[in-house]
Amino acid sequence: MTRQSDQSATATTDTAAKPGPDSLIAAAKQAQKEGKLPPVDQWDPPFCGDLDMEIKRDGTWFYEGTPIGRKPLVRLFSTILKREGDAYFLVTPVEKVGIRVEDAPFVAVDFEAAGEGPAQVITFKTNVGDTVIAGRENAIRVVRDANGEPSPYVHVRAGLEALIDRKSFYRLVDLGEAHEVEGEDWFGVWSTGEFFKIIPVAELDL
Repeated sequence: MTRQSDQSATATTDTAAKPGPDSLIAAAKQAQKEGKLPPVDQWDPPFCGDLDMEIKRDGTWFYEGTPIGRKPLVRLFSTILKREGDAYFLVTPVEKVGIRVEDAPFVAVDFEAAGEGPAQVITFKTNVGDTVIAGRENAIRVVRDANGEPSPYVHVRAGLEALIDRKSFYRLVDLGEAHEVEGEDWFGVWSTGEFFKIIPVAELDL
C-alpha cells in the first residue's frame, strides 16, 4: 500500500471514530419509554471522546458553534445528560461523549408556589421541560461571587442543576422570610418543609 493510501485509510478511520450526534439521538429515542427518562445512572459505557457541543449559561445548546434551534432535539439530548464530578457527558448504553457546560446545564424559567410558610410548595419549570418540586432531594442553593452577586440554583436530578433565571429569583425573594438556622438569622424561602437560605438577615439592605 502506498503512503497516500495509508494516509487515506488513517483519515477514514479517524473520521469513523469521531463521536457524532446521530447515534446519540437514535439511542436516546430508543431508550425513552412512555415519556420516562432513560436510566442513565445505570449506564456505564466506554468513553468515546469529546463532542463539540456546549451548553451556555442562558441554557442555549450549541453544536460545532451553531445554536441547536430545535427544542425537541435539545429536550432529547437533555434526557441522556450525565454528570460525573465537574464533567458532563451524553451517554447511551454503548457510548459516552464529553460536552462542555458553561454553568448549569438547565435554566429554571418559571415556578408556581402554593401554600405558606413551611407548608409552601415551590414547583419549578426548566427550559428543557422538566418539572421540579423544591425540597430535600431538590434543594435550592445560592452562590454569591466576590461582589456579592447571587447565582441561584435548584437541583433537578442526579447532580444536574438549573440556574434560576433573574425574573424567577426576584419572585422567590418576594416570597422570602426570616428564619433562624443554627443560631443565625437567615432570609430565605420554604418549600415542602425545607428552608433554603438566600442571605443572612444581617446583610440585607433594609
